[in-house]
Amino acid sequence: MAKVTVLGAGSWGTALAKTLAERQHEVRLWARSSELVRSIRTDGENAAYLPGIALPSNVRATDDLAEALEGAVSVYVVVPSHGLREVLTRAVPHLPPQAALISASKGIENESLLLMTQVIEQIVPAGMKSQVCALGGPSFAKEAGLGMPTAVCIASKDQGLAERVQLELMNDRFRVYTTDDLIGVELGGALKNVIAIAVGAADGLGCGLNARAALITRALAEMGRLAIHMGAHPMTLAGLAGLGDLVLTCTGDLSRNRRVGLELARGRTLDEVVGEMRMVAEGVRTAKSAHALATREGVDMPITREVHAALYEGKAPQDAVSSLLSRVPRPERDF
Repeated sequence: MAKVTVLGAGSWGTALAKTLAERQHEVRLWARSSELVRSIRTDGENAAYLPGIALPSNVRATDDLAEALEGAVSVYVVVPSHGLREVLTRAVPHLPPQAALISASKGIENESLLLMTQVIEQIVPAGMKSQVCALGGPSFAKEAGLGMPTAVCIASKDQGLAERVQLELMNDRFRVYTTDDLIGVELGGALKNVIAIAVGAADGLGCGLNARAALITRALAEMGRLAIHMGAHPMTLAGLAGLGDLVLTCTGDLSRNRRVGLELARGRTLDEVVGEMRMVAEGVRTAKSAHALATREGVDMPITREVHAALYEGKAPQDAVSSLLSRVPRPERDF
């Protein structure tokens, strides 16, 4: 039985811990909150973030990083993007040198505009940089936790490492594919959250299903523009980490980012919407960093730009939709 660590006991971290435990691994689930750790140990479930889903006995919650990381062959980093740098910096002294480091956090760091694996590579010792991977794909935590069929992908420049993590995670209900496109997987996972806010707002305004389909399709085009510019493979955006995650997050009722857009369209303020959410809607922060990254790189991302305007520049959602519809005509395949 291999020892595996999950850093972050939110809904997705807990679902991954359960999936790994069902593969008969010894799983340490690290949480920042000692109160949450006590609750998980007492109740046998994470009632705060994944209620009603029992955790196997080989999942042990802890708030001690040294205990969590001791002897781990793999470390899944599943903390919100804005907290990843701080948590991993604290974790570095306790990281086993040969451990695989799998980022399952989806975002772009606001200050540095780095992807999550790039943040990890900046923090860990030089010898561990080649052990960094990224997990992506359409995966609501609740459904994965319930054992409903799910397919994801693991990205690594080392094919052998990707295949090792693939076997570590995969079971008959949780299918894992491999890829070497770290940038594509990470950008797909980060940018789809921003687009889900746009689609939620359009739905909330009653724009209809035609508009929803158009937004998702044109969003895929602008995500592809940035990803290809940054060195990703074009087909990655047509796969699980691109189109798959985009469709799920834009249309699924479990999507927190979609809910943000819906509530903004109903006239609520961003502070009101975010203030009542227990779990993080990553698209809110990522809209800021994605807009800044696109601006820095000179890549046209009109949907991202309008989401940024609605969130941070006081633009009304209906005016953002109008701006998209009134853009200068262009060829569809103009990448």
